[in-house]
Amino acid sequence: MVKLSREFFTSESVTEGHPDKVADQVSDAVLDAMLEHDKYARVACETLVTTGLVLVAGEISTRCYVDIPHVVRNTLREIGYTRAKYGFDCETCSVLTAIDEQSQDIAAGVNASLETRSSGKTGELEIGAGDQGMMFGYACDETPEFMPLPISLAHRITRKLAEARKSGEIPYLRPDGKAQVTVEYMDGWPCRVDTVVVSTQHSSEVSSETIRKDIIEKIIRAAVPEQYLAPDTKYFVNPSGRFVVGGPHGDSGVTGRKIIVDTYGGMARHGGGAFSGKDPTKVDRSASYAARHVAKNIVAAGLAKKCELQVSYAIGVAQPVSLFIDTFGTGVVSDSELTELIKSTVDMRPGAIIKRFDLLRPIYTQVASYGHFGRSDLDLPWERLDLADTFKREIRKSAEK
Repeated sequence: MVKLSREFFTSESVTEGHPDKVADQVSDAVLDAMLEHDKYARVACETLVTTGLVLVAGEISTRCYVDIPHVVRNTLREIGYTRAKYGFDCETCSVLTAIDEQSQDIAAGVNASLETRSSGKTGELEIGAGDQGMMFGYACDETPEFMPLPISLAHRITRKLAEARKSGEIPYLRPDGKAQVTVEYMDGWPCRVDTVVVSTQHSSEVSSETIRKDIIEKIIRAAVPEQYLAPDTKYFVNPSGRFVVGGPHGDSGVTGRKIIVDTYGGMARHGGGAFSGKDPTKVDRSASYAARHVAKNIVAAGLAKKCELQVSYAIGVAQPVSLFIDTFGTGVVSDSELTELIKSTVDMRPGAIIKRFDLLRPIYTQVASYGHFGRSDLDLPWERLDLADTFKREIRKSAEK
């Protein structure tokens, strides 16, 4: 009798009111405000939030004027920090800015890539990468959105928390919260949810018993498909016992501290670069989107059950330094064949990525919470399955030679 392998994997998501996510949303709201008026703005914006204070810092070069304090307060209002009793108030908090221009040394390498300076060619496709580094994209066939199940379920729970708070379905909820989901895998396939942890900020009047009952019945069971919940699934709701003080009042938040929440929940590797607050000349953002697009279309084309792609760049150079694909033994052709396929069919230069996805527009605040990938609620260009047929056709042609 063959014994099935049994493994457990855990991923986390946080709500839009989590202090680190507040910082991400402010940074991307500033970026969007810049791009709305100047699509060629160069933005590298970092935000710190703490008790009664928002500090926006970074390097920004633009021809437009943006009222940053106004953008910050509107973002906090949308999240739900509208009353001092929540520990943070969009109307009364201090907003400080510390903005400089983008370094001329960086700008020179981005505006004209090494290849351009060597050949004399010019054009929107000839910009150089905004920094060195490596980026990863990932996809798998565990869910309809080609995402790992643990992070997909964690996002569903945190989004349901926000919906229940904003609709008034659970009126005592406050903006801060997080969810953690542990999924049991049998022979590499997700079969059940083993453990769910939910911590949510709440008003001081409500009892722990009420919170537990409501979170299990109205949040977890509403967000997680019944097929994954078993009689022995474990639930931990506010396991510390009390979560009244939350948000920036309870913990400081900084842009870029939830990069695993933003991506694949730890199921895939990560190059370390955050997305939020960066315009798309920064390959931390644009190349990660392109890598996800490629990986997702490889899996959608039936060429692998899961796929991870790494791409790396040198600052000021347009062409990637390297491209690496790993299908973890699930590919119908070799990983080296898939690598050559991508090199011959997909232009991974930053300028080409920006043009292909139309990235010089204000689309970023909407993905600053609940993940940048697998978003079936949004029409994101890097989530489209517009390369799958091309990949299948090219693989067939290669096999016929």
